Amino acid sequence: MPLWLGILLIVVALIGGTFLGFFMARQYMMKYLKENPPINEQMIRVMMSQMGRKPSEKQVRQMMSQMNKLQDK
Repeated sequence: MPLWLGILLIVVALIGGTFLGFFMARQYMMKYLKENPPINEQMIRVMMSQMGRKPSEKQVRQMMSQMNKLQDK
């Protein structure tokens, strides 16, 4: 095998591996965040309580639906 062909194959493999690794890691993180959302209802209640408000269930549900809409985009 000529030297230039070997070098070309190594460069192509490195570039292909980089792109493949990036997209696989991105897909894994998107799946992980969908299954384990970073903010849940309990966190919203605690946050609103710390701000001095007693949140109603309706307010908590509204905030969760807004968070889910933003996450889907």
